[in-house]
Amino acid sequence: MRILLVEDETSISNFLKDGLEEEGFAVDVADNGKTGLQLALDNLEEYDTIILDWMLPGMSGIEICRNIRKESHVVPVIFLTARDTTDDAVFGLESGANDYIRKPFAFDELLARIRVLMRGKSGENSVFRYKEIILDVDSHRVSKADENVELTQKEFALLEFLLRNKGKVSRRTRIIEKVWDIHFDYDTSVIDVYINALRKKLDDKNSESFIETIRGVGYRINEEA
Repeated sequence: MRILLVEDETSISNFLKDGLEEEGFAVDVADNGKTGLQLALDNLEEYDTIILDWMLPGMSGIEICRNIRKESHVVPVIFLTARDTTDDAVFGLESGANDYIRKPFAFDELLARIRVLMRGKSGENSVFRYKEIILDVDSHRVSKADENVELTQKEFALLEFLLRNKGKVSRRTRIIEKVWDIHFDYDTSVIDVYINALRKKLDDKNSESFIETIRGVGYRINEEA
């Protein structure tokens, strides 16, 4: 899942980027309002959440939010700002934001609010299933037949992406963009390594893999029969 963070305080943006990436998100960062707005408008279909500071060089977060809302009413927007009065919060929400968090803030609270907004955007819950395999995004746990399965961060993100697109072919270029956040020509053979790791940990013995290889294209988890 991809997030745009528009924040001009380097210490805060670095802290948030590191924390969100540890939770499996891909994060783009802009340190001024004009760059933030350009990134937002160029990638509205790609971003799952946009986090805005209010007071930014070049253009305020309020202006960014209003411009985003002219193009999309779907992408969730969160204000993360030192403007801490009730009037400020009301003004921010009335400008089109979905949520308003005051600085200083707790990272766990921000993370929880992001996940709630993402669920609302997608219209789905945070639990994905395939037969005996269950992936819970909120608790960051995977189980099979009620037994926990330990996955690395990238294995978890790859499995989540495939389960979200169950029944569809996930092209290799799309996987490398969404899971690895790489948007240029890149050797996609790294995907094969992680697919094989998932198969070893989650496949049933003596049966075909639950992840189907579409040769020359990508991978697919089929709908259950």
